[in-house]
Amino acid sequence: MSVTTSSSACSKMLPRVLKRLLHQATLSNQSFRFMFDRPPDDDVVVIDCETTGLNVRTDDVVTIAAIKIRGNRILTSEHFEAVVHPDSEMGAEAIKIHRLRQSDVEAAPIVWKVLPSFLRFIGARPLIGYYVDFDIAMLDKYILPLVGIELPNERIEISRLYYERKYGDAPPNTSIDLSFAAILRDLDIPALAQHDAFDDALMTAMMFVQLRDLAERGVRIARQRTSPVFNPTGA
Repeated sequence: MSVTTSSSACSKMLPRVLKRLLHQATLSNQSFRFMFDRPPDDDVVVIDCETTGLNVRTDDVVTIAAIKIRGNRILTSEHFEAVVHPDSEMGAEAIKIHRLRQSDVEAAPIVWKVLPSFLRFIGARPLIGYYVDFDIAMLDKYILPLVGIELPNERIEISRLYYERKYGDAPPNTSIDLSFAAILRDLDIPALAQHDAFDDALMTAMMFVQLRDLAERGVRIARQRTSPVFNPTGA
C-alpha cells in the first residue's frame, strides 16, 4: 500500500525528526535513554507544575503532578506527585495562590532528587497540559543540566483542542475565551481546588478525554449566538 504525504506535512515533520535525532545524539546521561523508547499504545500523561511565579528564568517549581491516561481511562492510581523545595523563598503571593508556606516546602526534596522518578514515570509518552509549554519550560531548565537535553516528548495543548472544537469554524470577530474556567464550564467538569498540581492535572485529564471523544465523533461545542437587535423603526 502506498502512502502519499503532502509537502507541507513533510516540512513540519522533518524538523521534529531532526530535533529528535539531535536529542538522542546529545543525551549525556545514557541511563535516561528510555526517553526515546516507543511509548505504550494509546498512553499519554497529563502534567501540571505549580511555581513561585511566571518567569521561567527566575521562578522555581514548587509542586509537580502527572497522571496517566490509557485509552479513555484516567488512571488516578498511576500518578506522580511531589512537593519540591524551591531555590528561592516562597513569596506572599505564591503562598496565597498555592496555600503552601515556607515551612511546608522546607523539608521537601530539591528538584534534582525528584526529576529521575518523574522522568521514569512519564517515559516517552506524549505530554498533555493547559499551556503545557510553560510547564515544560520550567522543567527543562532543570532537566537540561541533568540529562543534557530538553524533554523530547510530543506535546498536546488542551486550549488548542478546545479552540478547535468550539472556535474552529467561528466567523471573524468572534469573542474567544480559552480560560480554564470556560473549558470546565463547557465540558461540564466539576471545578476542583485550582492551583493544586494534582487537582489541576486531574481536571485537565478529564478535559482531554472529553475533547478527544468530541473530535473522534466530529462534534463541536456550541457557541452562544448573538441575537440581532430588533429596531421597530427600521432605522
